[in-house]
Amino acid sequence: MFGFKRYNYDRFTKDVLLKDVAKSKFGSGPEPGERAPDFEGRTLDGDKVRLSDFKGEKNVVLTFGSATCPFTASSIRGLNDLYDDCQGDDVQFLFVYVREAHPGEKLPAHRRRADKIEAAERFRDVEDVDIPIIVDDLDGNIHRKYGALPNPSYLIDKSGRVAFRALWTRAGVLEEALDELWERQEERDADHAIVHGGQDTSTPLTYAALFTHRALDRGGRKAVEDFRAQMGRTGAVVHAASRVVGPVAVHPWRALTGAMIAGGVITGGLMLGRKLRQRRFCARAPYSFETQPQQQRTAEGDYAVGI
Repeated sequence: MFGFKRYNYDRFTKDVLLKDVAKSKFGSGPEPGERAPDFEGRTLDGDKVRLSDFKGEKNVVLTFGSATCPFTASSIRGLNDLYDDCQGDDVQFLFVYVREAHPGEKLPAHRRRADKIEAAERFRDVEDVDIPIIVDDLDGNIHRKYGALPNPSYLIDKSGRVAFRALWTRAGVLEEALDELWERQEERDADHAIVHGGQDTSTPLTYAALFTHRALDRGGRKAVEDFRAQMGRTGAVVHAASRVVGPVAVHPWRALTGAMIAGGVITGGLMLGRKLRQRRFCARAPYSFETQPQQQRTAEGDYAVGI
């Protein structure tokens, strides 16, 4: 199943799904209340970041993901918005770029660190990510410390312990956990608190399905073929449907504008058809229109317009 170095895999398989997703567990990741494993890495901007640098100073929202992960594709826009809303608050957002969830010929499994950096840069540019992106090493050492799942998030409080963790990243859930953490810290004047029940293990399958095509297409044709082959008819339906429905989720106002334009064209066609019918009718009886019986006018004038 696994490719080189046993961490990166060359292709998506059901075994990967069962190992990383279906168990609905955090693996070896730290539990709520436990000390968050320290790590050091470099961002795409070249800055060195150490988790312990924020201890006693800031809470940390730590998220993991990749360009070819549908859950990452579905959550990153909300995470971007949350990051923008929290600017100036005592919280640091960090995004760790990990292995490709659905590697293909466009974005294959990372063989060199340069490959991983390039993939992370593409992801940043396409999704307009302002959150500092730390590129994990080829062995996924940071990722492994936190359970090695595709798209989890950890809220680490100022004491350096886990206040909350989410199996899959959802901005709304993280926002609620952050608000509760700030409230608890202010009330108790303490850095540590377990909030929002400690963890969220729900899986937003429906929303992630809407973004499946975006993630798989980044991987390439092989990523799509592997997904369909491994997931069977369900995979084919999900990928095809996401191409149609997904853009509405990504650009709802653009979709609404398109619908309004289409509606305007149809309405305009109906109005033009009505005017043309009236002109044809008047040409046949230019002087006697008002004197014709109501029954005759209705019979000649009311009929459906073919578009």
